[in-house]
Amino acid sequence: MLTPQQALDAINARFGRQEGHRALHAKGILCSGVFTATAQGGALTRAAHMRGEPVPALVRFSNGSGDPAEPDYEPDVRGMATKLELPGGAATDIVAQTIPRFPVRTPEAFIESIAATQPGAALAWRLPLFLARHPEALPSLPGTARALRPPLSFATRRYYAIHAFRWIDEEGTARHVRYRWVPDAGEHMLSAREARRRGRDYLFEELPARLGKGPVRFTLELQIAAPGDPVDDPTAPWRDDRETVRGAALEVTGVETGRESGGEVLVFDPTNVVDGIELTDDPILRFRERAYTESVQRRLTGG
Repeated sequence: MLTPQQALDAINARFGRQEGHRALHAKGILCSGVFTATAQGGALTRAAHMRGEPVPALVRFSNGSGDPAEPDYEPDVRGMATKLELPGGAATDIVAQTIPRFPVRTPEAFIESIAATQPGAALAWRLPLFLARHPEALPSLPGTARALRPPLSFATRRYYAIHAFRWIDEEGTARHVRYRWVPDAGEHMLSAREARRRGRDYLFEELPARLGKGPVRFTLELQIAAPGDPVDDPTAPWRDDRETVRGAALEVTGVETGRESGGEVLVFDPTNVVDGIELTDDPILRFRERAYTESVQRRLTGG
């Protein structure tokens, strides 16, 4: 069985060990904002952040690579991690990315994919071999290719939380829910040539400039699973015919410069849930908490 230490070693082998940085999504920008649940969303769970009152939010946009020096114009997954800060010091996290579903079902297979997709001459045989061993990854390839295209802005992409969660309402009724962030500005991407023309840090220059003109807004859409849907499988596609409700509004108001300084380490962990939301048995989801703990330890100690 794969250990968190082995997983981090494999990721570091691919991207290098970058002292003080996350193993993945190393290059990011932290913003502040406000999250406000809708009545429709609040009806699905008793969770504290879904009661309809405005909740302070920290939002980190990022490139997926473990190399903080990788240019923004490179094909890459983009991330949007949101921490909702609740009264009394509690918090809960929503971790999302531009890929609409995970390519594989297990942590072991994911680490294999990290090695298989390493650029270089050997990619021509490593990737086909990986796909032969993990045919479940094949259906995700078209969506992944689109998700890797360079965006116009971090503010103009959809972000998928990938995993399903069990939401429990005030009466104790449970539903399985997936969620995604939909940008109010719409989805807009660039050609590889245009992205390169804008420069290696264009996403991290564009977002502060955009926020200087006004808030960036997203809608949290909640997709409710039907009986029999594979809620423990992160490779399962999002069904267009499933009931979807507008669960919350997120207003990103500015760049946050006062956090993650002086030794503070922020962790955005999808398993960090509060009463009214429970984890499924999705093996990728269950592994993430232990992997993040190991990653934080390495960031703190440089080990």
